Amino acid sequence: MESELLQVIAWVLAAVFAFLLVQSRLEMRERAERMFEVWRERHAEEDLERWRHKTETDIRADAVKRSRAVVTGKVTEHLVPYLGEFPFNPMDVRFLGTPVDLVVFDGLSEGSLQEVVFVEIKSGPSASLSTRERRIRDAILNGRVRWLEYRISH
Repeated sequence: MESELLQVIAWVLAAVFAFLLVQSRLEMRERAERMFEVWRERHAEEDLERWRHKTETDIRADAVKRSRAVVTGKVTEHLVPYLGEFPFNPMDVRFLGTPVDLVVFDGLSEGSLQEVVFVEIKSGPSASLSTRERRIRDAILNGRVRWLEYRISH
């Protein structure tokens, strides 16, 4: 009977040991999963921060590039009348900037106005008119231009 009792105790101890072993492995697995999740979140944040920094740097570089192009364009618009190939006398040119770059009063400086010319400056082969510029061009080409003398009463 003593040997049977020892066998029962051994079985109980083996069962308890097996339970504790399984429990320990489950806890270890859960702990490993939590550690992996923390590691993944930390690396995801680092990856996100690297992406954010690179993207912000690219956006800033693009903004600087575009700004430089705008400034260069504005300077060019002011200087074009003084370039050798410009077909009008610079003294007859008035800079507007928007919605049309220049208005030329051809011949006015010499006392004999020939025509009034609206000039839009474009640089580069891919430069095209904006919708507003096309509308202005079309109005001029279709003769929808008039003179208005506006008097202010005192």
